[in-house]
Amino acid sequence: MTDSSAKVDNLVDWLRDAHAMEQQAETMLKAQSSRLENYPKLKARIDQHIEETLGQQKLLDGCLARLNASPSTIKDMGGKIMAFGQGASGMFVSDEVIKGAMAGYVFENMEIAAYTVLIAAAKAAGDLETQRACEQILPQEEAMAAWLKEHLPELTQAYLARDAAPDTTAKR
Repeated sequence: MTDSSAKVDNLVDWLRDAHAMEQQAETMLKAQSSRLENYPKLKARIDQHIEETLGQQKLLDGCLARLNASPSTIKDMGGKIMAFGQGASGMFVSDEVIKGAMAGYVFENMEIAAYTVLIAAAKAAGDLETQRACEQILPQEEAMAAWLKEHLPELTQAYLARDAAPDTTAKR
């Protein structure tokens, strides 16, 4: 295997990982959005990020197709199963909205790391189109992580106020 083909092989593998990650994100975000009842700003931002995630999936599909590759069905399924488990587990905790926002922040930072790696790998492989696609995705992930970080204190205060008030539901 040549150095060049090894770089492309790694790039393809990491693109497949990113595709599965976006499948997981879509499932996780849709589950969270569908259950949010009392936090309209969070729901609106999650719904916006769902649309971004769908666009990211299309960009990744295009990158893989240009490299004569396709997403990994096994990795995509694994991502969806993990997201389903995360979503289902949230139904059993009393502070679902807080745990979901925290998990979302962590997940966004994992995505930031993945796209940072993909940009470097695409550059090393000489794949400018994939590099540009990942450079288009990265700021969306950074913006979502920044939004969550900025709004976690406000979300926490809203949760605590709802939790302390009689006859209100704080969980969602």
